[in-house]
Amino acid sequence: MSFRSIIHDMREEIGSISRKGSEVRHGVRSRSHRVGHDGPRPIQIDAMKQSCWINLPPELLRDVLVRIEESESAWPERKDVVACAGVCRSWREIMKELVKIPEFSQKLTFPISLKQPAPRESPLQCFIKRNRASQTYCLYLGLTQALMDNGKFLLAARRCRRATCTDYLISLDADDMSKGSNSYIGKLRSNFLGTKFTVYDSQPPHCGAVASKSHFNRLVGSKQVSPRIPAGNYSVAHIAYELNVLGSRGPRRMNCVMDSIPISAMEPGGAAPIQTEFPLNCMESFSPAPLFGSKSTSAPSLSCPVNFQKERKLILKNKSPRWHEQLQCWCLNFRGRVTVASVKNFQLVASEENGPSGQDYDRVILQFGKVGKDLFTMDYGYPLSAFQAFAICLSSFDTKIACE
Repeated sequence: MSFRSIIHDMREEIGSISRKGSEVRHGVRSRSHRVGHDGPRPIQIDAMKQSCWINLPPELLRDVLVRIEESESAWPERKDVVACAGVCRSWREIMKELVKIPEFSQKLTFPISLKQPAPRESPLQCFIKRNRASQTYCLYLGLTQALMDNGKFLLAARRCRRATCTDYLISLDADDMSKGSNSYIGKLRSNFLGTKFTVYDSQPPHCGAVASKSHFNRLVGSKQVSPRIPAGNYSVAHIAYELNVLGSRGPRRMNCVMDSIPISAMEPGGAAPIQTEFPLNCMESFSPAPLFGSKSTSAPSLSCPVNFQKERKLILKNKSPRWHEQLQCWCLNFRGRVTVASVKNFQLVASEENGPSGQDYDRVILQFGKVGKDLFTMDYGYPLSAFQAFAICLSSFDTKIACE
């Protein structure tokens, strides 16, 4: 049998397994909103165990998977790479080794990629769609250079107004954005005035992270967070907008303290904390073959810089615009990625307060701007992750009584 025939047969079998749910659990799908962690059914586990390809010689298997990964460098063909990771445990482990993190591959292959730092060289171009009626926001990865394309769904958020604050619940699944859901990954919380925000991660963002006290670690609605690894509130960023009580001219001024990113991450050779896998959810905790398995089921795997707790935190601030006399407005160079003037538009750069470690003050780490009535672009780069960048951009949607 030729190598091409083997690949053809494998793709047919992988496709059947993918349709049963493995792609939903591993990949960032293009034309669907469901990227959740639904519990595996017994028939799916049996299919994985009985796959005829599980007994391939390791050398041949690795060579086949290497060729598949290298041949699918662009979206949306990465679905076959995702499907291979769902065949069985051995296939999954090899794929986890072959698929590099976004910092080096510039690709978002698995859901955990949304929690990992972006590429250093060029930013990832995304866009956000707002639904005013349902108070929801969806983040998509741009597949082309066009400002308006179908994109690939990444994350979703739902606005929840409370008596003293506003919460934005962030989820991997646009159809289920409750905090009790297994697809819940974090939230953004504002103060009453909408001038200060805190970004919370549902899992530890770095070694030694301490969760804030929360009553949500128990049952929420009809669902329960994993009894082994409950969803916590780990602070990853603090966002503050300067007050403008005198009504002076100028755009909003914001300041972001990244609790989970040290200043040294901006230096050549520096590293930001990297989350390598999601914790087991309550459905997978009792499964003999969890798709996001780990040698340790007590905590998610983390890659952290040495002495993280002793390092100073990275501080971001909005880039100062210039006043255009002819247009009579404040202007920033968004390089064609923003087409509508709005008070929500901003660019974030490293603050001079970082000291000698943050010398690249002009490099835009995150930019957000309006291109339509309910359409906004979001371009983010290292050391931010898609989750962190999305949460920061959500703060711009909130009403700010004392900042306008």
